[in-house]
Amino acid sequence: MITCATWGRRSLFQREPWAKLLIDALYHYRSSAFLLHEFVVMPDHIHVLLTPKTSLEKAVQFIKGGFSFRAKKELGSNMEIWQKGFSDHRIRDVADYLHHVSYIRENPVRKRLCERAEEYRYSSAFPGTELDMVPQGLKPVELQKLSGAAEAAPFQSNTSQALQSNFVESGPDRGKPAGKAEAKPLQSNSGKIAS
Repeated sequence: MITCATWGRRSLFQREPWAKLLIDALYHYRSSAFLLHEFVVMPDHIHVLLTPKTSLEKAVQFIKGGFSFRAKKELGSNMEIWQKGFSDHRIRDVADYLHHVSYIRENPVRKRLCERAEEYRYSSAFPGTELDMVPQGLKPVELQKLSGAAEAAPFQSNTSQALQSNFVESGPDRGKPAGKAEAKPLQSNSGKIAS
C-alpha cells in the first residue's frame, strides 16, 4: 500500500474535478505500470493498494507525475501538488491484505466524509469500480503457523484459490471482500484442513 500527500496537506482533492482526474490517472496507468487492488482519494492524500509491474518507485512516479502533468494541462494548475516522496507498506499475508483493504475503504467513514464506505465516490468501495484481482501467492496466517516457515510460500496454488474464495468473483463487486460470508477452510496438499 502506498500513501501520497498533497503539498502542505492542502485539500486539493476536495474539489470534484481534481478527485476525478486523479482517479482517471490511476486507471490510465493501471495494467501498464501496476495492478490496482484498492484506492481512496481523500481531500489531502491518497491510499492505493497496488502490485507494481516494474518497481514501486516507478508506479508512484506514474501516478504522481502523470496526475501533475494532466492537472497542469487540463485544470490549468501551476502549483506544486505533491509532497516529496511517499510512504509504503509491503503486504505480508492474507490478514495484512484484508486489514489494509478495510483501512482504505473505511478511511472516508472515519473522517466523516460519508456514513458508509460505498457512499464515497472517490474510493474503490463505490459500486461499479473496476479492480484487479487479489494478488496471487499471499500466505494465509493459518498455513504459516502449520508449516513453520515464515519466508516460504507453501501450497501457493491452494492458498491463492482459498484467498480468492473470500472475494466476489464477478459483477460490479469483483475482487472485493465477500462480506460477512464465512471463509472456506484452507487445505494443504495432503488434504488436511488447516485450523
